[in-house]
Amino acid sequence: MDYKIKSRIWIESENGVFLGEGRVKLLKAIAQTGSLSKAASSLEMSYKKAWNLLDSMNKATKESLVITSTGGKGGGGAYLTPYGEKMIQTFDTINQKCWEFLDQQSKEIAL
Repeated sequence: MDYKIKSRIWIESENGVFLGEGRVKLLKAIAQTGSLSKAASSLEMSYKKAWNLLDSMNKATKESLVITSTGGKGGGGAYLTPYGEKMIQTFDTINQKCWEFLDQQSKEIAL
């Protein structure tokens, strides 16, 4: 019989969740679209929810993950800071290592 161990990773601060899979997806969508509203739309998320998630992430760290500019004639936008890019990489690395470990543990259960 094959077994699979499941897990979800998130990083917390004293104020609650800082980064998790959904938040990282939002950051990646912002990087891809250059816009918070487009990122929210691509994830089928309301703009308000996306804004609240982004605001809570930026408040939970000393450095901003994303810089936003309000719309107007030229339109607004959003882009990741170098720190935001680093946090995505860090989260993805931790997540990948966790899955590798769990896959190995699954194999040992099946022995």
